[in-house]
Amino acid sequence: MRLVIPFQEVCSDDRDSIGGKAYALSVLARSGLNVPPGLCIATHAYNRHVSAAGLRERIALELSRKPFEEMRWEEMWDAALRIRSMFLNSPMPNALRRDLRSLLESTFGDTAVVVRSSAPSEDSAGTSFAGLHESYVNVKGPEAILEKIRLVWASLWSDAALLYRQEAGLDVEKSSMAVVVQEIMIGERSGVAFCRNPVDESQAVVEAVHGLNQGMVDGTVEPDRWILDRTDGAILSHAAATREQWVIPSSDGVGLSPLPKDRCARPPLAEAEVDRVFGMARQAEQIFGGPQDVEWTFRSSELYTLQSRPITQRLADGGEDKRAWYLSLRVSFDNMKALRKRIEEELIPAMDREAAELAKQDVASLSDAELADEIRRRVGTHKKWADVYWDDFIPFAHGARLFGQVYNDAVRPDDPYEFVDLLRATRMASLERNRALTEMAAYLRDRPEQAQHPNDELEAKLDRFIEQFDDLCGGAARDRSAVLKLLREMASSSALEPEPDTRDVDHLKSRFLDRFEGKERDEAEELLDLARASYRLRDDDNIHLGKVEKQKLVAADEGRRRIRSRLGDRASRVSERDVAKVLTDPDYVPDDHIEPEDVTQKQDAELRARQIVGQPAGPGIAVGRARVIEGESDLFAFQSGEILVCDAVDPNMTFVVPLAAGIVERRGGMLIHGAIIAREYGLPCVTGVPGVTQRVQTGDRITVDGHLGIVVIGRES
Repeated sequence: MRLVIPFQEVCSDDRDSIGGKAYALSVLARSGLNVPPGLCIATHAYNRHVSAAGLRERIALELSRKPFEEMRWEEMWDAALRIRSMFLNSPMPNALRRDLRSLLESTFGDTAVVVRSSAPSEDSAGTSFAGLHESYVNVKGPEAILEKIRLVWASLWSDAALLYRQEAGLDVEKSSMAVVVQEIMIGERSGVAFCRNPVDESQAVVEAVHGLNQGMVDGTVEPDRWILDRTDGAILSHAAATREQWVIPSSDGVGLSPLPKDRCARPPLAEAEVDRVFGMARQAEQIFGGPQDVEWTFRSSELYTLQSRPITQRLADGGEDKRAWYLSLRVSFDNMKALRKRIEEELIPAMDREAAELAKQDVASLSDAELADEIRRRVGTHKKWADVYWDDFIPFAHGARLFGQVYNDAVRPDDPYEFVDLLRATRMASLERNRALTEMAAYLRDRPEQAQHPNDELEAKLDRFIEQFDDLCGGAARDRSAVLKLLREMASSSALEPEPDTRDVDHLKSRFLDRFEGKERDEAEELLDLARASYRLRDDDNIHLGKVEKQKLVAADEGRRRIRSRLGDRASRVSERDVAKVLTDPDYVPDDHIEPEDVTQKQDAELRARQIVGQPAGPGIAVGRARVIEGESDLFAFQSGEILVCDAVDPNMTFVVPLAAGIVERRGGMLIHGAIIAREYGLPCVTGVPGVTQRVQTGDRITVDGHLGIVVIGRES
């Protein structure tokens, strides 16, 4: 099997080994379209690399920690980061490198090229993958090309590509990657043409930008758009863009620059050129026998065809292609900066102000009807801010993820999570609360007689703690006896302060920034600052939302107190909306919302293997007694040296972490709250463990291996 196949030598038997993109380009070139010369690195090269480097088994391990169809996006992102790091730190076998280098050098020399993915499942009628794998533009020299080939191979396992495979029901074990290397065509105008408008089959669409296509593909440059009659190509409408920037070649790839003023006022294409682009797209449609999505560029007056793929049909299960959603996971640095400004300057202050205004109202003084209206209003307010949490706060976590990939690409550390040690150099509200608890515990440790009868000084400390941190303990801080119980447990143990940085943060910062020069160094420093803000908010976001939720609960609890005479103990289980209805309707009897315990599930869990696998999220190994947290009362029963096991940790729970020996969560992800707090305290942590709160019971002795992501149930010390 050939490693490298020039476009002119491709035959139909090569389709499976070079992928849809390369095969389509070779067909277009042989059919007379103007295609820049290039060649394809066949899947045989990828397979040789992953086999020789031992990557195949390691990738399989990363994707078998739980059934692939059940993996959440956070878990895929973590797995993708680890897999990318494997490729970055696994050199090509010498023989493979020598063979590829010789062919690349003889074909291109120092001519600039583009390096694109061409996976066998890519650019088919059923699955597109467009934009989900990596492409690199303006790459010069065989060594640089070889490096980009490895990164394209790694992008086969990106989080967006994995999600797309999950949605399309593709078999990840059969995935492989070919690569197109093609002479770059530096066009002045570029774009895409859809032979068939995805929203109106009687129309076609042409989109164009000044400069290279990269800006339009990644969303940083808005295109002009023409709608055409699909039958005769007549222009039906033209939507002009705000033309301010373009993507042009730079010394190390491509970059975004201000668009020259003389270009800002004119569309990238004249009407006659729109017709030429549409004619080229229709020619591609005739060649392949179906509507195409074609990328193109004009160099002077010469039109080049860069790519052609079928317009993706509905997926096998009847669902729509969700490529646009997966592409949206790749948030640009500029978008992250704008989102940070909106969150820090608008959303958080507004949320805190509204919570403070709600807190001023004395709900006990309201009539039943007024209280019912107030409960409904607060339910709506909480929902409004919960939507903001999901629409703005959660996406801002991409800032830390974006930094992680940039850090790993630049530094190539052995530990793919080394970047988190640099992000940890930031303040978080939950850690400030824990430090206050630790200080009170130390005070109590030196004065054990006050454990049962606090003196005025300790009472004053408790008052200050409750006033400052009530919102950070889920409201539980108002129960002084519960806080004292926790302090007694902390005082009798070696409760931890957050682990001091074992790495020199300044050294890590220099190690990262020294990879860049000039403007790029400034941008890298700005990215680090943004990532720290993202990391901090990922732990603090629930706290801000919790302030609003607390006021909703205050009103609902007042309502439950009033309806207790009618419903008895059931009043504590009634939803907020039903509380409001009971207050105003004397005949209304709400349903109970308590689900029966799934005894069968727990019995089945006992029959399963005693070793369960999740995502490694905090290095280290811990052995201890499990404490399964299902409600607030379980937190205050927590004892020193136990392992926190729960569905999902939130910042209101982490005040017990100084007592914990390790953390295990059902939810997965390196940047969920449990993982963040575990790394702050240097605790072993495993996340994304399926059914862990059913498979582990309080009192079980378990081993947490945060290096491998394994939890062993029943191991004796």
